[in-house]
Amino acid sequence: MKKVFLYHIHKAMFTSTIKTNIPSILVEILTELNQNNIKPILVGGCVRDSFLNIKNKDYDIEVFNISSFEKLQKILEKFGSIKLVGKSFGVLILNVDEYSFDFALPRTEKKTGNNHTDFEVVSDGTLSFKEAAIRRDFTINSIGYDYFEDTYLDPFNGIEDLNNKTIKHINDKTFVEDPLRVYRAIQFASRFNFNIDSKTKELCIKIVKENQLDYLAKERVFEELKKMFLKSSKPSIGLNLLKTLGVLKYFKELEALIGCEQDKEYHPEGDVWIHTLMTVDELAKIIVKENIEDENRKLVLFYGILCHDFGKPFCTEEINGRITSYKHESLGLEPTISFLSKLTNEKKFIESVCTLVKNHLAPFQLYLSESSLKAVKRLSLKVNIEDLCLVCLADCLGRDIPDKDKCHKATTWLLEKAMELNIHNEAIKPIVQGRDLIELGLKPSKEFKEILDFAFDLQVDENLGKSEIINNIKIKFLNK
Repeated sequence: MKKVFLYHIHKAMFTSTIKTNIPSILVEILTELNQNNIKPILVGGCVRDSFLNIKNKDYDIEVFNISSFEKLQKILEKFGSIKLVGKSFGVLILNVDEYSFDFALPRTEKKTGNNHTDFEVVSDGTLSFKEAAIRRDFTINSIGYDYFEDTYLDPFNGIEDLNNKTIKHINDKTFVEDPLRVYRAIQFASRFNFNIDSKTKELCIKIVKENQLDYLAKERVFEELKKMFLKSSKPSIGLNLLKTLGVLKYFKELEALIGCEQDKEYHPEGDVWIHTLMTVDELAKIIVKENIEDENRKLVLFYGILCHDFGKPFCTEEINGRITSYKHESLGLEPTISFLSKLTNEKKFIESVCTLVKNHLAPFQLYLSESSLKAVKRLSLKVNIEDLCLVCLADCLGRDIPDKDKCHKATTWLLEKAMELNIHNEAIKPIVQGRDLIELGLKPSKEFKEILDFAFDLQVDENLGKSEIINNIKIKFLNK
């Protein structure tokens, strides 16, 4: 195993925090492996993130100097239940408390087809670290860490690229074998605010031009974009890279925003594309400020603001010297569904995003018209008001207008009204239900819906209480 340490060895002379942050349970596991003459090397994101001072609960460990996969499995079973990803890949997953540990034998990969599963994989515990690391995508992800030697294994100068804030591929031949790496380059550059190396950028553009992205499963693309949005302080970096690398040809709904003009009074920043970039960055700030942790909710918000103006290319026109986009919120539904369907099959997710797109102008409309509580109640039936206010706020702040104070006034007004009624994050609930009609002696029938709709209208529009609504039902439907 000595040859593992022949390539650009670095002692702990960099500002990595990995030694002090490794959880005690992992130290126990590493020690057990080491005592069995197995060489465990920490690899991938946990090593990279330690240099960037990013906390990590997921650890990848590559185990060298081992010929028996069963031996590794038996050792790990002492520490908890393990999940076998695939014996051909030689990957075992061990979850302990809040941590996830992936153990893998070093391997080589050779592309045999266009799908992401079309790889010939050969696990080989006798490989050197460099031989095993050449299959990885970028140099910053090819750094290894030997806990017992407190030594970094860096065969492709990944630490130097971290210091230079550069995303650089390892090998021309292996890099192009997985087109998903175009999206991975984009999300890493966006997350860390790094530049993509010029040669790596050329390879990415080549992959796109050759239509290799055609073969990617939508779920894989969705996961990379998810990381771009959730882990970037400025997701606009990633969106701009989608444009630069030519990926927008797969997302015509986004591409159509480029060059779509807006009225300079309300949007002095430029076209809809520029405005959209500004709004996603504003939303990223808002999410941090509001301390929103739920990942699905954050994604709904991000896609809500990303898609909110998808309707403008269909209705933007100049009238009497002013650029208008009437009804763009409703016209944005069809392209939003088209766009999201390329990324996910989750209908509930798509519906949640669509409600934000369709109603994103409502907070200002209700505020400026000083609408009644009735309108706020009705709005709660269409959309999550709290989330809508966050999207509306990002929409308003994501422009170069001088009077941004008005943004908070409108959304705060609506949110306060909704909170008074306890409908800020759920729809208003009907106080008269079917069981109440049965108690009145009515039998379930088609007429039930008409009566319940009548009752709900009285509740919302007239602000009547339950007993008053029941009396009205008796008068109208029971002649009492």
